[in-house]
Amino acid sequence: MQRKEVTVVNETGLHARPASMFVQTAGSFTSDIDVIKDGNRINAKSIMGIMSGGIAQGTNIVIETNGDDEEAALNALVKLIESGFGEKTRR
Repeated sequence: MQRKEVTVVNETGLHARPASMFVQTAGSFTSDIDVIKDGNRINAKSIMGIMSGGIAQGTNIVIETNGDDEEAALNALVKLIESGFGEKTRR
């Protein structure tokens, strides 16, 4: 199992397009992937789960991966969040 805490930096947080990009990236890996926010665990491959998670700009989340490609999955998702999804960011 791998896990890392990251801060969402893009203006819209994980809503609409960024959520779709996040879920699509998570879905490209075989590992189980969860996002943990305020103690609540969300399946990172569920668009409805991610969008309803209330993950706004400035929110700290933990990404947790478990499986054969867990390290690659974690690295890809952390990189995506830290890049701001190509949107305006606050650092």
